[in-house]
This record gives sequence, structure tokens and C-alpha cells, in this order.
Amino acid sequence: MNKLISTIIALIVSSAAIYAQDIDTTGIYGERQDSLDAAVFVSRQAGNYLSKGKEIRTEVISAAGLCKMACCNLAESFENSASVTVGYSDAVTGARQIRLLGLSGTYTQMLDENRPVMRGLSAPFGLSYVPGQWLESIQIAKGSSSVINGVESMTGQINMEHRKPTDEKPLFINGLVMSDTKMDLNVASSLQMGYKWSTVILGHVSGNIASHDMNHDSFLDDPKMLQFNLANRWLYQADNGLQLRFGVRALQDRRLGGQVLKDSNGQNVLYNKNTFSLTTEPGKIDPWGSDILNRSINGYVKIGIPLNEDNSQNIAFVGDYSYQNMDSYFGATTYMARQHSTFYNFLYQNEINESHKFTLGVGGTLDRYNELFRRQLLQDPVAHLDGSVSFLSDLGIFGEYTFHAGDKFSAIAGLRGDWYNKAGFKFSPRLTLKYAPIDEIVIRANGGRGLRYSTPLIDNIGVFSTSKEFKGIYNEHLLEDAWTFGGNITYYMPFGASSNTYLSFDYFRTQFVQQMVVDYEHYANTIDFYALDGKRSYTNNYQLDFSVDPVERFNITLTFRYTDARIELADRGLVEKPMTGRYKGVLNLQYATNLNKWIFDFTASVNGPSRVYDFMKDMQGIKQKNGLYYSPVYPLLYAQVTRRFKGWDVYVGVENITNFRQKDVICGSVKDENGFVQPRQASFDARCIWGPLMGIKANVGFRFTLWKKA
Repeated sequence: MNKLISTIIALIVSSAAIYAQDIDTTGIYGERQDSLDAAVFVSRQAGNYLSKGKEIRTEVISAAGLCKMACCNLAESFENSASVTVGYSDAVTGARQIRLLGLSGTYTQMLDENRPVMRGLSAPFGLSYVPGQWLESIQIAKGSSSVINGVESMTGQINMEHRKPTDEKPLFINGLVMSDTKMDLNVASSLQMGYKWSTVILGHVSGNIASHDMNHDSFLDDPKMLQFNLANRWLYQADNGLQLRFGVRALQDRRLGGQVLKDSNGQNVLYNKNTFSLTTEPGKIDPWGSDILNRSINGYVKIGIPLNEDNSQNIAFVGDYSYQNMDSYFGATTYMARQHSTFYNFLYQNEINESHKFTLGVGGTLDRYNELFRRQLLQDPVAHLDGSVSFLSDLGIFGEYTFHAGDKFSAIAGLRGDWYNKAGFKFSPRLTLKYAPIDEIVIRANGGRGLRYSTPLIDNIGVFSTSKEFKGIYNEHLLEDAWTFGGNITYYMPFGASSNTYLSFDYFRTQFVQQMVVDYEHYANTIDFYALDGKRSYTNNYQLDFSVDPVERFNITLTFRYTDARIELADRGLVEKPMTGRYKGVLNLQYATNLNKWIFDFTASVNGPSRVYDFMKDMQGIKQKNGLYYSPVYPLLYAQVTRRFKGWDVYVGVENITNFRQKDVICGSVKDENGFVQPRQASFDARCIWGPLMGIKANVGFRFTLWKKA
């Protein structure tokens, strides 16, 4: 399979070279059409906004929004949004995790142009594998959405739209260097071969040169890493309306993190999986850490066939295959896994008239996991899962009916029945309503059921960054079951310099019927995995959004989100869900000079407290209230200035201007003579993250676009 990944990369590069030779490029590479000297002025695109036309509450982060900050990858693209928060899963691996409606990102369905992605082994690092400059936009839909792509979405969907083969941009290059030595390079090329065939080639490489330990706890704040990522997407459009889309992608990512110690010569010594031992000889330098190698390939095909001239009736097929290879080592623990995943969908759509449309289909997923897990601990070296093979599948049949009463009212009713190989047959109804009594007011409501198989170890990869014993059903795949209901009301106000002035409020509640609970507080120095089984688990999420352009080219966006998340744990009763921020507020200011020559962006956020585990009570900044322990409130500030030239954008930015960072990120009661936590002891835990790990960072970058001559 490793040879296959290398072959795929070579084929993509070869295809780019072939078409570069076969196409006559004379005279087609002109100046960008939105250059400062162009006769036609292109209006400035809003960065973040609520879509007025969507039936479900959808926040859009446009291409302009992705340029407000460095946005090296998808994980760093949500700083201007209070809907989605992103944090580290632990202080070792660099894995990032989103939260939507107060719940882990495993309950949010990630879509790549409406194909489910980032499932299973690819989920912990998947956010880091989507370069921000590969994307045209991101759509964040809250609540229960369509049943067409399955019902794994419990809190919502995040759909990514990539750069298109039809873009008239033969060459785009983006480069970025940060003060912590992280570097990022992206290349995109869209080529049109006549009026039927077009392709886009996307390349990415990123990594860091130096490692940092800014809080001096002997652990790297970010792992040393190097990533290669290459994709090729194709589009064929026939004269009869048939469309064929297909593509392939391959990546490799290597991460080395954890403890860094100095030898007798003052040189840094990092973790070595081949020589690491649980018992160390006196004076021997043997750091604890993680070594992770991820490799994957993905291929997809989408076919749409019109059945009549106006395309009111059509059939479609969507197929997607992914292979993920993860070799990971954490101290003396080994986790090596392989995943083969297939997604397929057959659809028939009939638009009877402007008011009535329905979609029927059959589809599902098939996942094959091969896991080798051996966990050796100083106190208990018995946990293992040798060569376990698991098949997780669902086969669903679904129907969805859409009704429109002009622009005033619309309804989408969906019903899906899935047969799960480990849980039997399940029905999932979903309903979405939208009502606009007047042009200035839009009211939405939706609700429905969500179901997904849990993959306990991967869903909670931070558990490997501990020396705690695993207990319970960590090797089982529980079918999690939740209902989400909510609504939104948006008032578009008649003032400001644009039509983008609105005030919006939404509320959503997610309640679990069944859930995989990962309990750090049931037993001392133990992580207990068990089923919810009738206990309570729910979140209530409230959000207020306000946006206005007080004068031309100046936008102010203010967002505030409050989350009440609770779970009933064994022996503790109903308590706040740990490590879940209670609230977040975001203020974003953007001003552009005439013709967008200069663009100034400023973002400020305030992050509310979260309940932390009792064993974190002695960490710096933790406060006690009513017998529970909470992290402090903290701010984050970002600023960026962009200068635009013909075909070029040059930008300089600063992140975390206040230099706020979590001082203590490693928990453990046993420390060595230097005051460092001993990672081999049972109390060691490196997943006690509630705030930023890195302090102030500066960056400088550029974007170059070569536009096709009209």
C-alpha cells in the first residue's frame, strides 16, 4: 500500500506535466481580472456571513474570510467564528478537535463537496490535512440536516468547497513563514482543455524547522512535523448535460512530539520509539514522547445524468474510497491501524414544479478496521488488542421531499432507514422549516435523529498521551444515538452601507439516547469507557450574531455563544461536561481602502471558563467554585495587514497578541529533581488542555494569482 501511495503521487505529478506540454499556453496567461488597473471593479466579498437563502441555519466562511488570518489549514480557519471552537486534544500529538453546539467534532459530519470525510483514523488530524488556501468556502450548518449523506451528523455539518477545475486561474501560489519556524506552501493550477474537460491540481507541503518549549515543562508545545499533500480533481461536461467529476488525493504526515531532555553536552534529545524503556537506568536520557506516521489515499467519482432537457429529473451516483494507514507510538504503547472506507450513494431526483421536489435513494458506508494495540504501563502492562479486525457497515434507503411556497415558506421532510451490522435496523426522521413573514425576517427550525458508530480510541486520541490504565469497552464500537432540535431567527436591518446588516439568534439542544462515555473521574489514574445506558447527556447552545457595515468597506461582526453541557457520570451524578467552554465572544473588524489596495483585519475573542478534572486543581490559574474546578477566562487577539498589487497579495500578521498561554499543561503528582512531571508514573496526563499552548506568533506570507486572459 505504501508503494501505491507513492505511485498515486507520481501519477498526479505526471498528469500535470503532460497537460502542461499538450496545451498551447501562448497568450492565455494574462493579468488578473481584478487587478488594481482593471477597468471592471469586482466588489468586496463578505468574509463571514449567514446565508439568507438556505433552509437550515448556515454560516459561510468565504474565500475572503479564509484570508483574514494566516489560515494555514482548516483547523485555523474558525477563529472568526463563535459557532465552532478548535482546541488541542493533548499537549503531545498536535491533534486538533473542533466543537460545535458544545460537543466534540466527532458528532459533526465533515463533508468535502457533500462527500463524508474525516471519519475514523483520519479524524484526529484531518483538520490539519485541508490547507485553507485549497478552499473556496466553508459552510457551517447547525442542527439536523439532510438525510441524503447519512445521519452521522448530530450537531451539524461542515461542508468544504475546494478550488474548481473551471476556475480561470492557471496558477496560484501561497507561501507563509511563522516566527515559530513553521512554513507552509500551497500551489493550485486550474486548466481547461476545451469546453468539456477541465482539471485542478493542488499541492501542499508544510513543516517546522525548530521545536519550542515556551512554558519550560520539558515537553514540546508543538510536535516536529513534515506533511506532503497532493490532489488532482477532474470535471467532464457533456453536451447532453451529463457531468462526471472524479479525483484522487494522497498525503503523508510525520509527527514527533513529547518530552525533550538535554544530554551531558547540552544537546536536545527527543523520543526514540526503538530505544524507549519503561524502566530507566540512573543517568540515562530516555524522553517519553510520541511518533506518528499517517499515510492515506482517497479517490472519488460523481456522475450526474439528466433524464430530460430541463434537468428537472436526473439520476446520480457518488462513490468514495479512502485508505488510511496510521503507525503511532506513545512511550511503550503501540497503536498501529489500517482503515478501508467506502461511501456510496445512488440518487433519483424529480423536480415536479417550482413548489414540489423529491429525492429517493439508497446508500451507505463500509469501514474495515485492522487495529494492533499494545499498551504497556509501569503499573499495568496488560492492555492489548492484537490484530483486531472490525467491520462496521450501514445500508440505508431514504426519501426527502421539499416544498416551496414562493419565498415565504419552505419545508424539507426526510426519512431514512438504515441497517447497521452491529445494531440492526434504525429509522431516522428529520424535518426542516423556513418561514419569512416579511423580507427582513427569516425564521428557521429543524430537528431529527443522528446515529454513528463510535471508535473509542481514535475518537479520543488524547488518551494515549497519558500513563493511565484503560478500563471498560474501549475496544467496542457502540452505536451512538442522539436527537437534536433547534431554531433560528434572523432580522435584516434597514441601515448600514450594505445589505449585510443583521441580528440573529439561535438555540439548539442535543440529547443523547446512547453515547460512549469516556470518564476520567470514575477511578483514580484510570480512564473508564462505558455506555451511557439510560443516564442523561445533553447540551443547550445559545448564540447571538450581529453584523453591520457602518460605512463603505468597513465591516463589524460581533458574535456571542453560551453553552450549557451536562452529563451523568458514574458515581458523580449530573455534572457539567469537563473541558467544555461555557461561552465564547468574538469581535471582528475589517476595513479596506479604495480598490482594496490595503485590507486591515482585527479579531478579538474572549473564552469562558470550562469545568476541569479534579486532578487538575493544582494547575496554575485553576479556580474552585461550589466544589468544582474551573479554568480562567482568557482573551485572544489577532491582527493582519494585507497589501494588494497586480497579481500579488502580501500580508503580515500577529497571533495571540497578548501572549496569553496555558502555563501548566502536564498533570502528574510525581516530579523529578528538576520539577518536571514523570511521564512513566500512573498519574501522568498530557491532555489537560483548556487554553492556547503557544504564545505570541508573527507571520508573513504572500499569494500570487495568474489569471487566464479573457
